[in-house]
Amino acid sequence: MSSLLAATPTPEAPPHTGGLLLLIDGTAGLLTVAALGIVLLLVLIIKVRLQPFVALLAVSIAVGLSAGLSVTELFGTVQRSTSVSMIESGMGGILGHVAIIIGLGTMLGAILEVSGGAEALSSRLLNLFGEKRAPLAMGLTGLIFGIPVFFDVGIFVLAPIVYAAAKRSGKSILLYAMPLLAGLSMTHAFLPPHPGPVAAAGLFKVDLGWVILMGVIVGIPAVLAAWAYAAWIGKRLFVPVPQDMVEAADEAKAAVAAERAARRAAVGGPADGASTGAGKGTATGKGTGAGTGSGSVAVAEGPSEAPAEQPPALSTVFLIIGTPLLLILAATFSSIALDPSTFRSVIEFFGHPFVALTIALLMAYYLLGIRRGWSRKSLETVSTASLKPVGNILLVVGAGGVFGAVLKGSGIADALADTFNDVGLPVVVLAWLISVVLRVAQGSATVAIVTTAGIVVPLVEGQDLSQAHLALIIMAISAGSIFASHVNDGGFWIVAKYFGISERDTLKSWTVLETVLSVAGFAVAALLSIFI
Repeated sequence: MSSLLAATPTPEAPPHTGGLLLLIDGTAGLLTVAALGIVLLLVLIIKVRLQPFVALLAVSIAVGLSAGLSVTELFGTVQRSTSVSMIESGMGGILGHVAIIIGLGTMLGAILEVSGGAEALSSRLLNLFGEKRAPLAMGLTGLIFGIPVFFDVGIFVLAPIVYAAAKRSGKSILLYAMPLLAGLSMTHAFLPPHPGPVAAAGLFKVDLGWVILMGVIVGIPAVLAAWAYAAWIGKRLFVPVPQDMVEAADEAKAAVAAERAARRAAVGGPADGASTGAGKGTATGKGTGAGTGSGSVAVAEGPSEAPAEQPPALSTVFLIIGTPLLLILAATFSSIALDPSTFRSVIEFFGHPFVALTIALLMAYYLLGIRRGWSRKSLETVSTASLKPVGNILLVVGAGGVFGAVLKGSGIADALADTFNDVGLPVVVLAWLISVVLRVAQGSATVAIVTTAGIVVPLVEGQDLSQAHLALIIMAISAGSIFASHVNDGGFWIVAKYFGISERDTLKSWTVLETVLSVAGFAVAALLSIFI
């Protein structure tokens, strides 16, 4: 009897028929649930002003129940059983890949920021390119320094350099700010370890090496187009340097200089310390720069320590930024070019994103911290403070993973895939269009990316697309996520207020700049997808 039971095939689970499907069944009902879910998400974020993590989670639950999922399928059971919670698996599946990368990347960016690496980079580039090519130098600064730091942090740290360049030349601040912003925005949208591309890579199961490679190939032409527009608008729209920001920067520099002089004069003073402040702050004797909301750390000098105001060498900054990128790329291509061997295993080990970013962070700890007189306490303080703003990003990314899991588990993803396939547009085009709609509607690039990825992933399943092609689809999604930044985007207001630009002029400059970057990036990704 037991053998007969064992041989009996397990019947397939019946299609979901509850919820809204009781009124509208089949594909039409599933598409209706998907449409209502996206509308509800936008209403909760835009009108109700609900935190995006809470909105995504609530909509995921509502969509699941409306599509006929049971409570057990959504949440599992109190007792241990074979039932897997869709919410837990969706959240854990994406964060298991993303959280470590974002955490390590954030700490790396903080050390580079606080140590003065940004100012060292920009100062060297400004001296190298000269006064006439200062806008290009600012653009390259944003492009390079934007790799390890978040977009808003890059603005806070580099803004005083923009003020100084614009004040010295007497020209519009847009001429210097827009190229910088284009570089920061490109890296934030297209390159790891930033949350958007990392989250999309996790959802599509694409190696980060391919995302980095395609991010560079797609992002460079896009940022060149944005720089061309920045040069054009910077000459036609004059915006003076905001004097209040310049005065605040000068006051902060004077305060730090006075504090450092007092510490030097104090015999037997503490060998190291950490001081925190909100908003603007300084660290290791550098100029001004705003932190991530938790303040900055000032590393005191002992009598025998090297002067903290000495900026790090430019070669050191390049070495730390470039090491993880090269290691990850080497691991990606070793799997293609090399046969399985011990040598290939070693390359893949050091090139795994977790290992590569850990190596870069340890290099930063030593080269920018310990070797320049930082204590272990100061390194810990900077690293810990940098992680405080990351929680919101990780929760939003995780909730996006839940949304994608619900779409797939309920059958909505298959219905969407069939419908979009009938439309006849390439997936790369659909991915960009969906991302653009979500971006313009609710403002958050991260929400646009994770939501779009949840919708698009089922469209590519079973098509046997290469990793390179999937990476290009991620680039299209990322490009759509920065389209037409306007008043519902926090970045719009950061740019407007920090550089003293009126709302109308911000729309003419920043909003159009983001649109140029988005369209150019999508065009390159779509063109490459034809051949790859």
